[in-house]
Amino acid sequence: MSKQYYPVIGLEIHAELNTNSKMFCGCKNDPDETAPNKNICPICMAHPGTLPVANKTAIESVIKVGLALGSDIADFTEFDRKNYFYPDIPKGYQISQYKYPVVSGGILNDVAITRIHIEEDTGLSKHDRGGYTLVDYNRAGVPLMELVTEPVIHSAKQAGDFGRELQLLLRTLGVSDANMEKGEMRLEPNISISPTEGVFGTKVEIKNINSFRAAEKAIEYELARMEALYEAGRENEIIQETRGWDEAKQITFSQRSKENANDYRYFPDPDLPKMKLHSMFDIESLKAGLPELPWDKRTRFMNDFGLNADEADLFTVNKILADYFEAVTKGKDKAFGQIASNYITSDLQSVLKIGGSLPEVSNFAELVEMIIGGEITSRVAKDILPSLSVYGAESPRKIATTLGLLQQNNADSLRPIVETVIAENAKIADDYRGGKEVALQALLGMVMKATKGSANPTLTMQLLKDLLK
Repeated sequence: MSKQYYPVIGLEIHAELNTNSKMFCGCKNDPDETAPNKNICPICMAHPGTLPVANKTAIESVIKVGLALGSDIADFTEFDRKNYFYPDIPKGYQISQYKYPVVSGGILNDVAITRIHIEEDTGLSKHDRGGYTLVDYNRAGVPLMELVTEPVIHSAKQAGDFGRELQLLLRTLGVSDANMEKGEMRLEPNISISPTEGVFGTKVEIKNINSFRAAEKAIEYELARMEALYEAGRENEIIQETRGWDEAKQITFSQRSKENANDYRYFPDPDLPKMKLHSMFDIESLKAGLPELPWDKRTRFMNDFGLNADEADLFTVNKILADYFEAVTKGKDKAFGQIASNYITSDLQSVLKIGGSLPEVSNFAELVEMIIGGEITSRVAKDILPSLSVYGAESPRKIATTLGLLQQNNADSLRPIVETVIAENAKIADDYRGGKEVALQALLGMVMKATKGSANPTLTMQLLKDLLK
């Protein structure tokens, strides 16, 4: 029987900030540029004699993130040189922050934050099939936010959930598009396991991850790899290193031994001034100007409209649907909101996926009112919705009236239809009389089909029971 092992995971997450220009020069910050080495200048290419100037908007963006997380915003901060040589770093060092980050502390998704600091991004190495490596420096110098968590995460799912919530926050604040597929957000887990709770094992870092799902898979694989080594008595083979993630093979692989902070020879950058952030920025005004944060929005949707957690989460993530829902429900009660949410998050979503568009707010609100008022059945509402979404039809009440879809609540009108269905389906009727309750549902479905979904289901069910006695 295997022992119990205690996983410990910390995250380092980089996010490119969507400023107009790079971090220390005036070059355009354009993640969609396809022409190589177009957005470069002597400063971001480290020509002799050039001097960097810090991007104030990038610093403000990181302050906003810190305020949203309830973090401490530093008064004093400075930039440091992180020294290492690699072809995609023109200077031979990266301008980053070490001892004095912009943000310290805070919490997100019950995970404690250690720090958030600013640095410049590197260029992009492209390995040619002919054996050459080419470097595109368009990305070199782009402002990069790095968030480091405390090592308090204990599962792959918890790590993935944290990353998704951070991505949502960055997009809500408007400071980063944070598209992992485009490299605008990079998640690097630091992982260890130990047979003793509270004792850290040897840590490895995983890179080359381009989705939250891949991050979760990589963590799961690495935890299993470490546990297998412990079980085989080979835990000494777990070394402090950087490992890559092979998406095709679904495995991690060794890349290089992991550096320590002293390997980078950090020291303050002499070309950039020290900063007193509380003098440079109106921190209280920035805090007051924050938009509604994701966790507050979820709570409001559940409390004010009685939505379930999944519905509230969808509206928190999807701003377009959220704005539409709020427009539809303006001035309405909680019961209206619950029905509107149900149709938006299920039926309308399905129609949108096949090329539909959001119906006029007044038309969709009228549809919901007709459902609540018993004018149409749920089946009819689902049938009318594509007409509103795909074809831009007018009033749902007009559609229902023209097509004879208004709910039939008159027993005398429904009785002949029910009698015909029973007569044409004698065997199914006999099955019900013989004790097969499911047969009643089959007959109900036939009546609904015969009436194009307009029959009142409750009334129809009672008529079926009465006529089948």
